[in-house]
Amino acid sequence: MKKIIIIVSSLVLIQNFLFAAEPLRKEALRMAPDFTLLDLENKEFSLSSLKGKPVILFFWTTWCPHCQKELKLLNTTHAELLKNGVELVTINVEEPADKIRRFMGTYSLSFRVLLDIDLKASQAYEVIGVPTYFLINKEGRIVFNNHYFPHEEYKELISK
Repeated sequence: MKKIIIIVSSLVLIQNFLFAAEPLRKEALRMAPDFTLLDLENKEFSLSSLKGKPVILFFWTTWCPHCQKELKLLNTTHAELLKNGVELVTINVEEPADKIRRFMGTYSLSFRVLLDIDLKASQAYEVIGVPTYFLINKEGRIVFNNHYFPHEEYKELISK
């Protein structure tokens, strides 16, 4: 009997994970929580400063191999995103600035990194694991979130 309960519980967890992987339905769109974080130059940044612009939020860490792949990809597509009017906001989760600076130098990353030392932004967005993406439309609503970047459809998603 215990085996059956464990299997059913596992199937429910898998089903919930697969459902969570879908883009958010229009009626489920919620407003993106505002936050203020420091960047590597110790300058404050607030999400509200990008009001009216589509935004890609990317939560990551230096130790995560999938984050490293995604960061390289974002680095190569950063110019295209800007050209399309999409702002990229990368948020490192709970790591010291000096470690991130060394990491960025190693990977020659060209975009701004915000520091979520106290996990306020991560908690506001209910981040569970990294990498995690949030696509926010011009109205400030979250239209997608997942552990991968939807390359083929991000323009369509972010325009909702």
